[in-house]
Amino acid sequence: MDPAGIMESADGQRGRDVSGSRWKGSPLDAIMSQIRRKRTASDRKPLGRFLSWTSDRPGIPEDGESEMKEDRGPSSGFAASAESERDVGWGRVCVFLKRLGKKGDSRSLSLAHCDLTATDLLELATLLQFLPQVEEMDISWNELIGGSLTALTSHLQHVGEVRTLRLCSCRLNSEDVVALGEALSYIPGLEVLDLSWNSGVGGGGLQGLLGNLHPSLRELHLVACQLTVADATVLGGMVAALPRLCVLDVSCNAQLTQEVDTGGFKELVSSLSHATSLTTLRLQACGLTPDSLDALGGSLRCLPSVGELDLSCNKLLAGGLSRLTFHLAHVTHLERLDLHLCCLTRDDLEALIQVLPSLTALTELDVSSNKEVGGVVHPLVSALPVTQMRRLPFNSCYLSNESFTALALAVPYLRTVDISWCKVVGGHLALLLDALQPSVVSELRLCSCELTTDDMQHLAAVCRRGCLSSLRALDLSYNSLVGDNGWCSLFAAGGLGSLEDVDVSLRPSTSAPCSAWLPALLRALPQMPALARLAMQRWTADCQEREQLRYCLKKRSILLEWDPDLQDTSSACKGNSQESLEESQPEE
Repeated sequence: MDPAGIMESADGQRGRDVSGSRWKGSPLDAIMSQIRRKRTASDRKPLGRFLSWTSDRPGIPEDGESEMKEDRGPSSGFAASAESERDVGWGRVCVFLKRLGKKGDSRSLSLAHCDLTATDLLELATLLQFLPQVEEMDISWNELIGGSLTALTSHLQHVGEVRTLRLCSCRLNSEDVVALGEALSYIPGLEVLDLSWNSGVGGGGLQGLLGNLHPSLRELHLVACQLTVADATVLGGMVAALPRLCVLDVSCNAQLTQEVDTGGFKELVSSLSHATSLTTLRLQACGLTPDSLDALGGSLRCLPSVGELDLSCNKLLAGGLSRLTFHLAHVTHLERLDLHLCCLTRDDLEALIQVLPSLTALTELDVSSNKEVGGVVHPLVSALPVTQMRRLPFNSCYLSNESFTALALAVPYLRTVDISWCKVVGGHLALLLDALQPSVVSELRLCSCELTTDDMQHLAAVCRRGCLSSLRALDLSYNSLVGDNGWCSLFAAGGLGSLEDVDVSLRPSTSAPCSAWLPALLRALPQMPALARLAMQRWTADCQEREQLRYCLKKRSILLEWDPDLQDTSSACKGNSQESLEESQPEE
């Protein structure tokens, strides 16, 4: 054969690959391509790494890589599509929340006080699929969604991680409660359920939850649900099946305790013996009587873990507290006992005093708004574990000079001191203030105590010593006997760096100018960085002073409670430009 023909034939073969297609690469590229086709996928990878320089050259993709890319294609495309859909869904959630003035949170959905309608609820239900990680849902205080809860409950399967569900004051009816009960199977990990302030829960509506609550439930709140005696029986059956229940609040259900002898409440409290984990029991304003206290006391003996017991605002139990105190000695972990506004008699208080030494864990005792307390303060304080007491309010207790002096024994250890509406305090506040320990008290309430200018100046001296450096709430309202010098000295004293809430309002029937001490308040504001609320009802000032104070508070978003139409007529209102107003501000 002609050498030229041989070369031409070789060149022709060289320019084609085994498939017959035209090859556009170099001869070396053609050889490597044939080698790769003959090797297995597992063998190609080492070669590709050894001759990695070939993979960087255009037009020579490794077959293994192309096959892997082809294999990954559909799955990666599906994942990308799902992720894109989630992003779009979360965008819809954020738009919905922004329309309601809320911010998006993948774990907490808070829509309380949003004036939601049935249409909004339906839209929210369709968005739940994009909130699979939400753990807390609060849709409380939306009264327009009553009767349409099914729109939401039918989609709860998308939020199976919910731990807290609050539906307070939504005007739920019995059908809503039934729909909720049927949907609770979708959220087996539910720990907190709050249906308070829904009258439709009572009167038989509670039956819709019977048998549907999971053993994981730890808190059940049914405040002001108009529960009846029949509901009490149903509730008893529910509680008996909730071994992990820690908090039960059925306050403000006055009909709950009727006909104690025939069942209802008696069955409810009997079921509490099965709730061995119960730590908080609230029965405020439930119409408790001495008979109901007797039934309750028998169950408390089986609940030594109870740490909070609220029996307040039950005026019908007057004269029968001894039927409960006999059993209280067995509640060894009781820390908070609330008996305010119960019309306690002297016999009731003496029975309470006898059991107090047995309550060694007690830190809070509220017997305020009981007139007879004023006559037993000394023996009461003496029976308490004073050094561990943190809250012991005596507001509206008709304190005498002797009882006020006895109170000073407990004051050094208290976090909250409340002796409002006790006229004996006026002119004697120094006795109480001198007993305070530095940086202990966080709340001091002296409303309507007929405080004098001297009392206020003594309070200012205590502030200067740093004894109130931890104070967060200060109530000095309704003390019209304090002169301008008293207010000036208080605000000029300093030492209130932790103060968040202060009230110096006057009584509704009075008014007085604040021009004399307002400059001292303005100068004191920079030394109160934590201040969030200032109440000055019925104090008058001219327009310039009012605008000056508003400007200072607005810069820090401090809530000012001040009568908008009450002005000091002794000064004419002058229009000031924003520039002149800023020049008059104190330096911060």
